[in-house]
Amino acid sequence: MAEPFDVITMGRIGVDIYPLQTGVPLAQVESFGKFLGGSATNVAVAAARLGRGSAVVTRTGRDPFGDYCRQALKEFGVDDRWATPVEAYPTPVTFCEIFPPDDFPLYFYRLPKAPDLEIRADELDLEAVSSARIFWMTGTGLCEEPSRSATLAALRARAEARAAGAEQTATVFDLDWRPMFWKEGPEAARPHYTEALRHATVAVGNLDECEVATGVREPRACAQALLDAGVELAVVKQGPKGVLAVHRDGTTAEVPPHPVEVVNGLGAGDAFGGSLCHGLLAGWELEHTMRYANAAGALVASRLACSSAMPTESEVEDLLRARK
Repeated sequence: MAEPFDVITMGRIGVDIYPLQTGVPLAQVESFGKFLGGSATNVAVAAARLGRGSAVVTRTGRDPFGDYCRQALKEFGVDDRWATPVEAYPTPVTFCEIFPPDDFPLYFYRLPKAPDLEIRADELDLEAVSSARIFWMTGTGLCEEPSRSATLAALRARAEARAAGAEQTATVFDLDWRPMFWKEGPEAARPHYTEALRHATVAVGNLDECEVATGVREPRACAQALLDAGVELAVVKQGPKGVLAVHRDGTTAEVPPHPVEVVNGLGAGDAFGGSLCHGLLAGWELEHTMRYANAAGALVASRLACSSAMPTESEVEDLLRARK
């Protein structure tokens, strides 16, 4: 068997079309930039930028944008073997408006259906998924079939391999709540989130996402509810109040954000995710992992793009040193 990947992510891919003017409504924007996007994809890119071997399980359209996505994955050092094309649906595009410091409306074009929701359980390389040191999946992958069944199949395979003694570092559930993908609202999502949490070892989400998953909103109550649902580590992102992380063994870390001049807040959470994976793989103490991930997120928030903005180790370490 080949050497296991450090990180395999599963979920969204697409093309981000970002305005090259800030503080301007889309109707008035005159020029745009094209970037690789999608939360799970960005996390794989973030991990690769930090020197980790990563791959993404996803699907594109069989179109020029799909070709672009696979080309960009390779250029970022992410294995694209499981980023396969679908005949029936176009590669998604996402537009945003940029109003710093905290208003970044997103417009998803994923109709009639996004190819990344056509991931099928019988097409998964479950051996690779089970052996990866970290497997990262998202709430969006649970919103429709066949992606929902495929995502849960991957989680169950991971859990079975872990019970059999496989050397895994973490199975991460990025709560990733996108209301436009759930026509019936949070109540429809919660049972599927509950099932996924049974098989994950780490849960990551902001307060809105934690509330969807658990029904509670106070940060420490969210963390406890996630632990009660089955994970070993709950990471609750609180925006300007920083991040709270609580481990089942009683270890707790609550760290503030890194202040930066925000250009585009989109993608900061994905940089946080890739750095969280990096810290878990390195075996760092919880507080250092959170500080490092916060710094990576801050760097991306200070830049325009998502994937191409993901920082290197030296960039994150320079920001951490500057704060000391």
